[in-house]
Amino acid sequence: MTQRPTVGIIDYQMGNLRSVSKGIERAGGIPLVSESFSDLKSASHLILPGVGAFRDAIGQIRQRDWVGFIEDWIAADKPFLGICLGLQMLLDVSFEGGEHQGLGIVPGKVIKFQFEDPSLKVPHMGWNQVRSMQHSSDPMLEGLGPSPYFYFVHSYHAVLEQASDSWLTSHYGYEFCAALRRGNTFATQFHPEKSQANGISLLRNFLTISNPKLDMPIGVLSQRK
Repeated sequence: MTQRPTVGIIDYQMGNLRSVSKGIERAGGIPLVSESFSDLKSASHLILPGVGAFRDAIGQIRQRDWVGFIEDWIAADKPFLGICLGLQMLLDVSFEGGEHQGLGIVPGKVIKFQFEDPSLKVPHMGWNQVRSMQHSSDPMLEGLGPSPYFYFVHSYHAVLEQASDSWLTSHYGYEFCAALRRGNTFATQFHPEKSQANGISLLRNFLTISNPKLDMPIGVLSQRK
């Protein structure tokens, strides 16, 4: 019998932890929600969820000393999934309510949707299709078809500096980054935990991602690529 993977879910007092935890359970994993990185270091997969304001979220990440742990996990190429703000905080800077520095792990910025068409409301909220920008035989998209629907709730979106980091795009007034990927690091602007069958399929696919370096100890600070 295949062992169920343990998925660490970072609790920094922001994010819909219960929904993410239930999504992981439905996908076949064992969720481990914790405020302490010592609890999560033995997990095989890691999720950084996020709901709310960028400034508050990144402030909590720094105040609770999560920065080094996240950097080292990603540097070790262990399976990582950021959700919504969990994507945005990986970038250099966000312009939500001012200018706020992110983690700087993936080059890029976070900007607000700006439309001349008054029929396009902000936030972008509801179901929308995504399409893949790379990895034609991507195991993360197994069973999802070429343009699956996922659930979005956001007013700001990522603008990536490197096209190679773009994984999925969506269209709302214009094409925008719906998800990024760098090695075993994935991050989605949409909420897989709120995306019903498609979201559970994506989470289940995430649980199949493995890395031969999984036994690498967390503790050596990463360097930006």
